[in-house]
Amino acid sequence: MLGLIGIVITGVLLVRKIQGGFLIGIIATTLIGIPLGVTQFQGFVDTPPSIEPIFMKFDFSQVFTKEMVVVVFTFLFIDMFDTIGTLVGTASRANMLDKDGNMPGMKECLMADAVGTMAGACLGTSTVTTFVESGAGVSAGGRTGLTAFTTACMFFLALFAMPLFAAIPSAATASALIYVGVLMMKNNVKSVDFSNAINATAAFLTMVVMILSYSITKGIGVGMIAYTVMSAISYLVELVKYAIDKKEKPVWKVSVVAIVVTVLFAVYFFVPVAIL
Repeated sequence: MLGLIGIVITGVLLVRKIQGGFLIGIIATTLIGIPLGVTQFQGFVDTPPSIEPIFMKFDFSQVFTKEMVVVVFTFLFIDMFDTIGTLVGTASRANMLDKDGNMPGMKECLMADAVGTMAGACLGTSTVTTFVESGAGVSAGGRTGLTAFTTACMFFLALFAMPLFAAIPSAATASALIYVGVLMMKNNVKSVDFSNAINATAAFLTMVVMILSYSITKGIGVGMIAYTVMSAISYLVELVKYAIDKKEKPVWKVSVVAIVVTVLFAVYFFVPVAIL
């Protein structure tokens, strides 16, 4: 119920084009959650906990086992394709893609993400990577590294106010994430060629699987496999028709990169299951 209230509040703020609508919506929803018993305050300021118990605590005894190979391979795919999907989605919202739909500076962004991932592992935290929440910052006008630097400063200050921020229920942040998804859909879905059955099916499967599996990686994987397999079957059918009537020779439209990524995703989905 609190989540639905938050969606209404955030929606009204965005429609009225109120600056900081996402943040105001989260704060308002959190406050409404107090009488509902959802928001539980445990204080405001506290000393950050020591990271000594988790800092650089590596265990390499199981590195070369088949289970660890599966884990490393799985996390490689999750981190890489989640990052790519998030970067392209937020860059599209910020109108930063070129005329071919490519993101300038992708290599540098992935390098920064990789450094953050390794640093986070050394510090013992969950994966430090790009998150779809960045869409809220983009929607508010964030476009440069100054936005990321400001966010980092706010996170540093949040270390000393963890009891306060921990009181914010997930129902309060859900509304912001839902509208971030709406904003991304606004820019991306309209560019899908739904007159082409292969493109439409691949795009539809990508979106649906992302939602149902709660994984950007799995959505991209299923979409890529569907696109490549359907394109290959279509090409073979056209090739047979060409062999019969000798009219128009079909053109192979799937790139080598798409084929390689499809094979990797097939390995990602099926090989770990076989190994385990």
